[in-house]
Amino acid sequence: MHLPTAADVDAAAQSLAGVLTPTPLHRSDRLSEATGLEVWLKREDLQPVRSYKVRGAYHLISGLSAEEQARGVTCASAGNHAQGVALACARAGVRARVHLPRTTPRQKRERVAVLGGDLVDVVIGGDTYDEAARASAAFAAETGATPVPAFDDPRIVAGQGTVALEVLAQLAEAGVGTPAALVVPVGGGGLAAGCLTVLAERAPHVQVVAAEPAGAASMAAALDAGEPVELERLDGFVDGAAVRRVGATTYDVVAAHPPLMLAVPEGALCVEMLALYSSDGIIAEPAGALATTGVGMLEQLAGLDLPPGSPVVAIVSGGNNDVSRYAEVVERALVHEGLKHYFLVEFPQEPGALRRFLDEVLGPDDDITLFEYVKRNNRETGPALVGVELGAATDLAGLLERMDASPLVVTPVEPDSPLFRFVT
Repeated sequence: MHLPTAADVDAAAQSLAGVLTPTPLHRSDRLSEATGLEVWLKREDLQPVRSYKVRGAYHLISGLSAEEQARGVTCASAGNHAQGVALACARAGVRARVHLPRTTPRQKRERVAVLGGDLVDVVIGGDTYDEAARASAAFAAETGATPVPAFDDPRIVAGQGTVALEVLAQLAEAGVGTPAALVVPVGGGGLAAGCLTVLAERAPHVQVVAAEPAGAASMAAALDAGEPVELERLDGFVDGAAVRRVGATTYDVVAAHPPLMLAVPEGALCVEMLALYSSDGIIAEPAGALATTGVGMLEQLAGLDLPPGSPVVAIVSGGNNDVSRYAEVVERALVHEGLKHYFLVEFPQEPGALRRFLDEVLGPDDDITLFEYVKRNNRETGPALVGVELGAATDLAGLLERMDASPLVVTPVEPDSPLFRFVT
């Protein structure tokens, strides 16, 4: 298949007209004040499926021949793509079989079923996405159903590129002109490839920054290798963008119009998720906050020319966040900000040992958030895993000094330690 062009994105916009309403473009006072730039947020979290994924899915499905539509479509997903396919099929009147792994949260399973209605069959099977993908491929081979990829298809790329068309039109309507930069989140690369396709032809002066999770930087790895490669290690926290290998099509588009790559630490992303929620009233999933987190890191990028007051657009790509995840989000944010620390403390097995630790080691604004003690009757000391939340990150030096001065044996549990994974 040929690589998509801006004309293909125009065609995708025509197919979406009357089916999906353009999402809002809002100015962010918080990020504008923090960065000295004029920051605008493209609110794809306000789509009916709370992500941009429905754009590409609907464009592909609605463009199938009558015979192909009669045979139906199939996809594998554990998140936003499945919801996009479900809604697209409901709008286009096409049957679908959506394969979800057993690890998919019940909330997302139910959402796919509600969006698709009677036209969508949800099949739960396998413990991983890869198993669901194999089941979907087998179903397509057996029935002739058309596979709907999450990102690696020119039609999907063209559909996602309609986000950039709307940004250009909305900024012009607001009297701002064209953006100096567009910050786009990257997982498999469909959204980034679509936006680059539009901007390369229509606004080549716009600087594109591709923000991907530091623990799942598959596009940067592909660009470094000169082809898509599989990551050996993958941090799945940013589940909407944690892709082990980018698509061949998306890589070819991105390689043809290379953006500035930005690796976003998961901890910084959690800080931004909480700021979006508390300050802006925006519920963003981890992948949805990649671009806005990246806005706060733009000064780190060499080769990016953004004078003060430059208009910058960040795409809030998704809002399908499970409320139960916020405890982990808060934890990661505190660790990233230097406010949360863990220690292994050897307490002498004698009365008053814990009291002395509280009185002589902890500072007045320090708080114990975790204390797990295992008493060993045949030893003179007992180990405890202690979590401490500081009043300010600068209080750490004083805490470490008091620990060194105490008779206790204290070992910090560093974030890169295997033990750290059991407490965060």
